[in-house]
Amino acid sequence: MRARDLLADFPTVGLDTPVIEAARLLADQDLPGLIVVDADGLPFTILPGTQVLRMAVPGYCQDDPALARVIDEAHADLFLRQLSERTVREALPRERRELPVADLNATVLELAALMARTHSPLVAVVAGGRLHGAVTLQALLDRAVEA
Repeated sequence: MRARDLLADFPTVGLDTPVIEAARLLADQDLPGLIVVDADGLPFTILPGTQVLRMAVPGYCQDDPALARVIDEAHADLFLRQLSERTVREALPRERRELPVADLNATVLELAALMARTHSPLVAVVAGGRLHGAVTLQALLDRAVEA
């Protein structure tokens, strides 16, 4: 089985897309992450949903989870609102990691190794200078368990 057999259309966002729009896309489509594309429509990076949360959750709550408990429920429910003025570019980690990109002929093991190595829940599939879609962790595991 190859990447082309597991490939699915996958939504993308640009670097200047508001983070709140990216969060809505993640939530509305139950996605593990998003492919961030450059001006040419090619993968720039993968934005895991957890990175969006990292940007929304106050640093002091990440550093000391006990502090999250002292925030009243009314204010705790609003933590994503602060993302309205920020862009996907701002949500990206400062250090660049290996980009999880494969071609149409990548095997299941190659895809799994790439996901594991890059800690990414999806792999962008590029061939012929264009993005064809993505292979998600869920699709990969579904097929691997079937076999």
